[in-house]
Amino acid sequence: MKIDFNNSKNIKIEQLEKLYNDVQWNAYTKDLLVLKQAISQSLDVISAWDGEELVGLIRVVGDGLTIIYIQDILVLNAYQNQGIATQLMQKILDNYSHVRQKVLLTEEAPDVRHFYEKNGFQSCDKGSLVAFAKLS
Repeated sequence: MKIDFNNSKNIKIEQLEKLYNDVQWNAYTKDLLVLKQAISQSLDVISAWDGEELVGLIRVVGDGLTIIYIQDILVLNAYQNQGIATQLMQKILDNYSHVRQKVLLTEEAPDVRHFYEKNGFQSCDKGSLVAFAKLS
């Protein structure tokens, strides 16, 4: 299987809906027009494709100079554990290697923690940083 990567933000709304629903990120698909607009207004989007099928995506917001925030990284369940998320993450980290602050917020789970730690991230519960979030 050959996975192709693309930097276009022009992704069909139906493809986004399938990907986000597949990983049960249903809060995003309650308003598909907002999701489509969020994708288009992101600093950077890299998508992963198996032919015409959208199988993964990473989305970054921020200024691209002093901070990036990895907002979304997701891969269809059928394509998980094949290194696609790692490739997406590495492409973003390579693109923004000059940026000092690379931030993300995610739920706690052993496999999630392992993924981010193997990609060079450190949890704010370890070390001298503290993280705060206000969710509506």
